[in-house]
This record gives sequence, C-alpha cells and structure tokens, in this order.
Amino acid sequence: MSMKSRGVFAKNFMPRNWTLLLCLGSFCAGMLFTNRMWMVPEDKGIVKTSTLEDAQTDLKFEDGDPKLKVVQRSSNESIGTLDKTIPKLEMKLTEAREAHESVMDGFPISENLKKDETNMKRKYFMVIGINTAFSSRKRRDSVRATWMPQGDKRKKLEEKGIVIHFVIGHSSTPGGILDKAVEAEEMMHGDFLRLDHVEGYMELSAKTKTYFSTAVALWDAEFYIKVDDDVHVNLATLGTTLSGHRMKPRVYIGCMKSGPVLARKGVKYHEPQYWKFGEVGNHYFRHATGQLYAISKDVATYISTNQHILHKYANEDVSLGSWLIGLDVEHVDERRLCCGTPPDCEWKAQAGNICVASFDWKCSGICKSVERMADVHQRCGEDENALWSAGF
Repeated sequence: MSMKSRGVFAKNFMPRNWTLLLCLGSFCAGMLFTNRMWMVPEDKGIVKTSTLEDAQTDLKFEDGDPKLKVVQRSSNESIGTLDKTIPKLEMKLTEAREAHESVMDGFPISENLKKDETNMKRKYFMVIGINTAFSSRKRRDSVRATWMPQGDKRKKLEEKGIVIHFVIGHSSTPGGILDKAVEAEEMMHGDFLRLDHVEGYMELSAKTKTYFSTAVALWDAEFYIKVDDDVHVNLATLGTTLSGHRMKPRVYIGCMKSGPVLARKGVKYHEPQYWKFGEVGNHYFRHATGQLYAISKDVATYISTNQHILHKYANEDVSLGSWLIGLDVEHVDERRLCCGTPPDCEWKAQAGNICVASFDWKCSGICKSVERMADVHQRCGEDENALWSAGF
C-alpha cells in the first residue's frame, strides 16, 4: 500500500473506544424511549374502576401453568354506582318505547290515560268503551247527560273499579279540524280513549281489535265491554250481571244471534266474503249483537296478542264472533243486554227486571237517540243510588 493510501485511511479511521461509546449511547437512547423504561406513578387517592386494561394488567402465569388468572379489582363503590345506574337506564328505555308507540302517526295518547305505576298495579272490575265517531258530538252529550257519570262522579266510579271512556281514533289527516275538535272536547270532559286507528265505517273490525288491545294494556280488569253511543245502559245492572260470571276464565256475554249472510251487493250489511259461509242463503255462526257485549280478561288478552293475524269481516260483531268460535270460550246469551225502548224496557223495569241495555232493533240503536235518550233514561233507568250502593 502506498503512503498516499495510508494517509487517507488514517484520516477516516475512528478509534475503537469511541465506537464502543457511540454504540452504548445509542442503545441507552433507544431504551429511554421505549415502554419498558416508562414508570407508572403510584396511586394517590385515585379511584380506579375495573376495565379490560386492568384485567390484562393483572394476568399472571402461576408455576408454568398456561392457565391465566384474572384478578378482579373493581371497588364496592363502583358496583354500587352501577346498581343505581342500570335501573334508571331501564326505566328511561321503557319510557322511550312507550312514547314511541303512543306517538305513532303523530298521534299521542291522552295525558289522562298514560300508564303509570298505580294503573299497572291496580285491579279493575270492568272497562267500558263507548264506540263513537267524529260526527257524534250530540250523541256523546246525550250520554253524558244521562247514564254516564261526569266529573268527580266518574273519578269516584273508577275508585269502585269501573272505567268508562268514549273510544275514537283519528282522521285520515291527523291534526286536522276533526281531530282538533275532539281534542277540545277532551280538554273539557277528559273522557276519551284515543286509539292509533284511522276512523271509518268499514274499519270497525280493526277499531274493535285496537280498542281491546289498548284497554288491556292500560287497565288490568276482569271484563272489557264495548257499547255504541246510541244505546242506553244501566251501569249497576251491567255490573251485577257480569259479577255472576266472574269465576269463569273465558266468557263472551251478549245477545247471541245468527243472521243471514247477505251476498247481494248494495244492501246494508253486505258480506263480501259470503262464500266462506257455505251456500247462498246460509246464516252466520252464533255471535253477540254489536250494540253491547262483554268479554273476560283472558279473551281480551288473546285478541291483543293475536291482533295482527285475526281476520276482519265486513261486520264488526261477526268478526269478533269469528275470532272466538274455535276457542274454548263460553258463549252466554244474556237477553237483558238487548231490551227494546219504551214500553218494553219500561214494563220490565216496573216488574223488577231492569234491563242492562235498551235500543231499537230497526235502527241498530235508539232511533233519534239525541232527542230520545233522556226519555229512555227517565222511564227505563235504574235508581240513581243503585250504582253507588252496588258492591261488585
């Protein structure tokens, strides 16, 4: 090697000691910036909750055993906090679900009918739903002025275990003039049960299903009754009649009938599905007339549970009868639920056989009920104190 080459090599040469020091410094710098050199500060008054990271920190091998042991480190204070938080979250979730259901189609249930803790625990004797329509304001007023208690008396009636409300859905245009009129009437009287249902004569079967489902959800009662707003009712006599069947698990009470199946179009009560009932000219199976009927709790619960698969016929009373025809339900033919208007109900009252309900068959209710309801009540109504002295 020439002297020139040696000179260049000498200039670029680094002593061995410096090389070792440089490597050692690089190693220490690398260790300084790794997780292995980080120090966790001691806990000083800091409460830690048990997390997945804590569990991973506490994983240990014991004597070469491959099994891992998780050491639980959650404090009693944390458990107590969770115990209080979970029930609150469950309550909020339940309230949110109920609010969602009640606001379906933008139509909330009346404030007076919200399910509260008292309603859920209390047992009622009977729930009476008076079927009504938007055009029936005068009919409702005639009922309020006669056989339906008002104000404090209606509240007192609920204390006796009897709930009574007019039942109505909403119009095809929610929030329109029809709905606002009923809302104003509700503010005045507070006696409506609003349903998530679009009103319409051909939708009575659907309304019946919705009514029973809603009533069962709101009130735990022994009996659920449907009555039309042009029928006169003696509430004490109704309660006494139903109390004779309260030990029966499944009962369907009303004036049983079996009318002809009308196949010809254009006639009143035409049955589009007449072919399901056999040959032309056949009659329906036995079912209660639609002016007033009662079903027990188990039957109403069955309707509520299966409402989405229950078939609807053109006539509401036929539909109800079809839902029960194949069940182990006792059909009770109670003729006091379908008396005629005076003189029929008047003669029976004078003989001590007071009617539960009175109406005119030819009108499927009291003919001109707005004008005649007060007269029927005066001549066929039970004693004014009968309802308050009755024990059901």
